Amino acid sequence: MIGPLHIEVALAAGYAVFLIVVAAGLELFGRHSHRRSGQFRTAGFKYHGRLDVWECPRGHHLHPHYRDPVREVVRYRAPAHTCNACAKKTDCTDSEHGREIIHSSESWIETEAGKFHRVLSLTLLLLAALIVIAEMFLHPILPEVLLPVSVLALVLTRGLSLTRELLAAQKRDGSESVRVVFGGRRL
Repeated sequence: MIGPLHIEVALAAGYAVFLIVVAAGLELFGRHSHRRSGQFRTAGFKYHGRLDVWECPRGHHLHPHYRDPVREVVRYRAPAHTCNACAKKTDCTDSEHGREIIHSSESWIETEAGKFHRVLSLTLLLLAALIVIAEMFLHPILPEVLLPVSVLALVLTRGLSLTRELLAAQKRDGSESVRVVFGGRRL
């Protein structure tokens, strides 16, 4: 017993909070890795919005080559003859068609990696909720129920927020590549 709390209730609540923190860490890691990969693909290049071109470190331009208005993706490509004649080609690209930059305006949650991170986070939150609900049934006395109920409220608030964002991303994407099933119902 820790004061009015049974030790098992305190440990379960602590573990549930730990799972919440790990889920938040996964979210941060996913956003960070998405941002870094975007910076890596365009390292050394400058975008000129007024002209809608990317400029390579050698001063050559990559012009829009392909646009997908549905997915909001634009492929920029340098002329093949320009890249093939460049002394820095081996450091930049191995393509015989010219260096290409793919620019997408989709947020990290709309990417497959983002959806993967989100589903992992939601799974951890579901596990945290199950742990505190089990403790509430095992120790239904009022002082021992307050801690699990407060942790459950935190889990549900965060879980609903993450689920709404995931579903909104799926709706914008128009795909059903991620299905989250709870109690036989697809969210």
